[in-house]
Amino acid sequence: MTEEKRTPLYQWHDANGGKMVEYAGWQMPVQYEGLMSEHHAVRQKAGMFDVSHMGEVRVKGKEALSFIQHLLTNDFSSMKDGEILYTFMCYPEGGVVDDLLVYRFTQDEYLLVINAGNVQKDLDWINEKAQNFEVDVIDESDRTGELAIQGPLAEEITQNVTDENLSEIKFFNFKDHVTIAGVKCLISRTGYTGEDGFEIYTNWDELETVWKALMKAGEDKGIQPAGLGCRDTLRFEAGLPLYGHEISKDISPIEAGYGFFVKLKKDDFIGLEALKKQKEAGIPRKLVGFELLGKGIPRSEYDVLLEGEKIGFVTTGYLSPTLNKNVGLALVDRKTIEGQDQIMIQIRKKQVEAKLIPTPFYRKNTKSKV
Repeated sequence: MTEEKRTPLYQWHDANGGKMVEYAGWQMPVQYEGLMSEHHAVRQKAGMFDVSHMGEVRVKGKEALSFIQHLLTNDFSSMKDGEILYTFMCYPEGGVVDDLLVYRFTQDEYLLVINAGNVQKDLDWINEKAQNFEVDVIDESDRTGELAIQGPLAEEITQNVTDENLSEIKFFNFKDHVTIAGVKCLISRTGYTGEDGFEIYTNWDELETVWKALMKAGEDKGIQPAGLGCRDTLRFEAGLPLYGHEISKDISPIEAGYGFFVKLKKDDFIGLEALKKQKEAGIPRKLVGFELLGKGIPRSEYDVLLEGEKIGFVTTGYLSPTLNKNVGLALVDRKTIEGQDQIMIQIRKKQVEAKLIPTPFYRKNTKSKV
């Protein structure tokens, strides 16, 4: 049995009421004060997450741009230095290896930020595909610490511990070599919550210094440490996918409703032909949002029924802290759901009525899309 890994903030979590659980081979805090309290802190004030379990892979070399164009579904040809793009890495059949962020330093250098549960699988895939390109693939995961400060007061709090003018960093842009609390960091205006905020990367051993400085700077603003529990409810409300739920090896980005990040007009990328066929023929399944009309919580993998027949399954479901309603996302047969406005969710031994509702459940409150 592999020993679970610990982030550089493990001792801090343990000393400050973090309820630790195993996640993707790491000991991570699922909550501190409680999921609801932490969720509302992020929506209304600010919350801070330890995301050091994420993977960071640097791709550099004279064929770096050609390589990521081939490897990933988005189009990086017009990307500028200091910009970030969200993208998918797909199998030839169209399913998803992972979803990730790509940071551009120069045309010859990029940072790929990948999901914690997929790090080794992704690395193996990237290294295998890199063999035909003149690039270096460097795994920086074990030496990179990362935190996310999210919420409407995130900029105000972070501005207290840096001389960098944070208002100049636009949504999905970043700056490197920024001094925060005396520590050199990379800071990006990104997040996984649907709120404004930043993700901050620094050396593994220096992350705690930045974390403590931000907690102190936000003390009188109501900042709270936040765990994996509310990270999931926040991303779910904002319509952001979680690997293994809304997207997976068996669920394509187009089925899941994220076709915007799949540029089918590109000359070539892994999965292009399969995804093009899926788009042209019409997707067999689609992701829909629903609200339960009866009692119960729609858990992941619960069956979705129409007239007694199974037409799909729940990918994620919660009592939404922001809406105070039981809502969920489900992957269902596209043709069967057309024209329907109600479905049934199999919750244990009973079927509970639900109505289809638009997604996302919560509109993002992020700073300037420019």
